[in-house]
Amino acid sequence: MFNFSASTYPILLLTLLLFSCNSQNKNNMDTHGKKANHLINESSPYLLQHAYNPVDWYPWSDEALKKAAEEDKLLVISVGYAACHWCHVMEHESFEDSTVAAIMNEKFVSIKVDREERPDIDQIYMDACHLLTQRGGWPLNAIALPDGRPVYAGTYYPKDNWMQVLNYMAELYKADKPKMLEQAQALTDGINNLENFPVLPKAEFTNDNLNNIFANWQDRIDYSEGGRQGAPKFPMPNNYLYLLKYHHLNQNPKVLEAITVTLDKMAWGGIYDHLGGGFARYSVDGYWHVPHFEKMLYDNGQLMELYALAYQQTKDPLYKQTVYEIHDWVKREMTSDEGGFYSSLDADSEGEEGKFYVWSEEEIDQIVGENAAAFKDYYTIRPGAKWEGHYILHRKMETDKVLKNNDITKDELNKILSTAKTALMAERDKRIRPGLDDKILTSWNALMMKGYLTAYRVFNDEQFLQMAQSNADFIQAKATNSDNRLSRNYKNGKASINAFLDDYALLIDAYLQFYQATFNETWIDKADALTQYTIAHFYDDDAKMFFYTSDEDAALIARKKEVSDNVIPGSNSVMGNNLLMLSKLLDNKEYKEMAVQMLSNLGAMQIEQNGPFYSNWASLMLNLANDPYEVAIVGSDAQLIRQQMDGQYHGNAIYLGGTSEGNLPLLENKMIEGQTTIYVCQNKVCKLPVTSVEKARELMK
Repeated sequence: MFNFSASTYPILLLTLLLFSCNSQNKNNMDTHGKKANHLINESSPYLLQHAYNPVDWYPWSDEALKKAAEEDKLLVISVGYAACHWCHVMEHESFEDSTVAAIMNEKFVSIKVDREERPDIDQIYMDACHLLTQRGGWPLNAIALPDGRPVYAGTYYPKDNWMQVLNYMAELYKADKPKMLEQAQALTDGINNLENFPVLPKAEFTNDNLNNIFANWQDRIDYSEGGRQGAPKFPMPNNYLYLLKYHHLNQNPKVLEAITVTLDKMAWGGIYDHLGGGFARYSVDGYWHVPHFEKMLYDNGQLMELYALAYQQTKDPLYKQTVYEIHDWVKREMTSDEGGFYSSLDADSEGEEGKFYVWSEEEIDQIVGENAAAFKDYYTIRPGAKWEGHYILHRKMETDKVLKNNDITKDELNKILSTAKTALMAERDKRIRPGLDDKILTSWNALMMKGYLTAYRVFNDEQFLQMAQSNADFIQAKATNSDNRLSRNYKNGKASINAFLDDYALLIDAYLQFYQATFNETWIDKADALTQYTIAHFYDDDAKMFFYTSDEDAALIARKKEVSDNVIPGSNSVMGNNLLMLSKLLDNKEYKEMAVQMLSNLGAMQIEQNGPFYSNWASLMLNLANDPYEVAIVGSDAQLIRQQMDGQYHGNAIYLGGTSEGNLPLLENKMIEGQTTIYVCQNKVCKLPVTSVEKARELMK
């Protein structure tokens, strides 16, 4: 544990006093004559947003650190991202203010960081913030020694409070540098000690462990509104991807209810864009009504996968509609001409959060016309449903009640909704759009690629495979080097940052899904090559886990490991699942041993007690406690049979095959001339071959 002694330092007092709240231009001059700072040649839209601030911002660089050391100045390290509402607020209040800028420029060297490009830097200073304040969020603002060791960190500050922080820290550095050095070392030690797990003996995992996970999780589930109890509500797709697998295993109706209530309420809620498709990042309330309006690629890639698999399990048409509408949005607004997927849409437009998405009743009456009453019933345009004087389209009323209220048929309602949505979209398209963060991140693209591949498998719609293939071609051409080293980012023809563990792990995962969708072994070869590179450059032989940063990257004050699962699953848990799947496909015992050791280090109790934060680890545990079915399909109709098998949900099945035996060990001697044969195996032990999908499914019950 990390502790401050009472005598260590008065910065904790500052933490209590100053509450931090989180709810290529060649001439270096903009059109208003403002002088550019050192961010002007960056590619990140977030950094470029600050390029004309009067604060003399630097990007994270040796130049900035050298300047701080030579001038013996503290660092301000300010972290955010392009779609962040409160980041914009603090910029307007403080970083565009000449008085604040004068303090920062005189007394500090100031560094701006895009957390999406440099999550390694963000994690270090976010850990500092959590250790000091037990809270976190963005914007993240840290004060650090010239060598980068933090002495203070908080989130959003109003202007006056921020100036107090700056002046206090600068004076303290002059008056009592030894104490500040002591504080910095204690805080840095605390950061380095987080998420360090001992190497434990390899464990056996059983279904009792899985049942304990859900028993401890169940009380946190909101069975009325879905998601986790209380507010805010985040989608957390990996939670429900795991619960789908767990339900498939034990058929507990409360598990399926937790999934379907959540997916129904999210798709009905204001967190979903009912006109344009796609989900916002989270809901600020407990009812999915009022979103934090930014729309992130990583959420929507995972939610496409989740809704597709939920449809595969339930055949609910709402889930299919949601998948297709996410696709419409991604293709229309988030896809580059080269096949890469952009990162996010801003929460704000014209300086107001959500302005692009909300409506007045008068606007709806005028645009929808004579059918406005039914539309307003359907999308909850009624007294008491306003947010800040406007309406957010969301559903509360069952369709049958809408039909009864308006004396119309379902077909008539569908026609009304379709016509109204088209008219409202046309009107919305005239508005000033939220800002687009058009940088392309490898890990987030991998999540979207996997979402498309899952949708292709479930719906057998070639447009989804084409989107995934185009994106994979882009990643291969723009983000993959000849030695299998990946780049993290791409914009304006340039990739400037080495990839992190999540980039490798999530791309490997997507490639393994590509193989199951196509039976093209090239994808396994690519996945294995990236895995070997990752082991060579990220694996900690002592801890038997993976570092987040490569051994080829410049060292920071800490080399972190990403262990827990959050809105995006943790990169170590993704690697554990990848290693297990590759061990099955390639008959590689070493890979399985690595996966077992990683899960053993974390420990069953940790996962049992904190299931929502380790749900991807729970998926690994499930597949170690219950050997996945290895379904080998060999023959001329292999793809057709795979498509038919994908008509139902099989959460613990790995598909492999092709028109020939190929090179995978599990396919050896499986070809029978003149027929397409299905082998259902577990741990390389196969039952008698069959030729019909129905018989194969019987063998998997």
